[in-house]
Amino acid sequence: MAEAHPSRPAGTRWDPGQYHRFTDHRLRPALELLDRVPIADASLVYDLGCGSGNVTRLIAERYATARVCGVDVSSEMLEKAGGVPGRVEWVQADIAHWEPEGAPELIYSNAALHWVDDHAALIPRLFGVLAPRGCLAVQMPLSHSMPSHVLMRETLADGGVNGSRLGDKALAAAVARRWVLDAGEYHDLLAPAAESVDVWETEYVQQLEGADPVLEWVKATGLRPILNGLCDAERERFVEVYRERLRRVYPRRANGQTLYPFRRLFVVATRRD
Repeated sequence: MAEAHPSRPAGTRWDPGQYHRFTDHRLRPALELLDRVPIADASLVYDLGCGSGNVTRLIAERYATARVCGVDVSSEMLEKAGGVPGRVEWVQADIAHWEPEGAPELIYSNAALHWVDDHAALIPRLFGVLAPRGCLAVQMPLSHSMPSHVLMRETLADGGVNGSRLGDKALAAAVARRWVLDAGEYHDLLAPAAESVDVWETEYVQQLEGADPVLEWVKATGLRPILNGLCDAERERFVEVYRERLRRVYPRRANGQTLYPFRRLFVVATRRD
């Protein structure tokens, strides 16, 4: 799930260890997406934005006779994925320019496509390379309007002091862009060539532990472009201000946990013959 793209600051680095601090929370939507895939058998399957391969290996178990390929742009993530023995093929590629070797019966992507621009072109292209009756299964975070991400943009814009912007205009633009379309837009993009389109949204109320758990959560994903795009002094200032703002919006509960509501969009579409 570590897809890089020119819309993000160049050289964005991914930390597999940070990401896997919340493996259980992140695995649930991935499994729910896989559970809704209607394909019983497959000969070729791709997991786009596979990250360190936890879900890819589960896909390989489900489709035991299929060629299963995990695709990611991050060498750090693929190195971790390749460190676990198995039959999955790991491929380093940018989803924005990726093309399959043959017509897959399933293209699966959990929490990756939101890093790629121009979904109006991307989604029909991915759907179009499927085999007849093939399935596109996608899950993406609906995080743009969440308080954690609004505060992310506000802190970048003011650094805690009016007129004290952190980073450059390119970084601000990358963080401000609309990552995911509305549910109806994905339906309309897929419906002309689809046998069926299933689109739904789910809000998970994550119960997080530890000090500043929301900050630690976003450090693994949405905050990476900012952390990588700021110089040391600006990064330190950003984290200091952002941490305090998150604490006010996401207070620790009486039992010591912090609740973090997080919405996600799911799309499962099957091509016509």
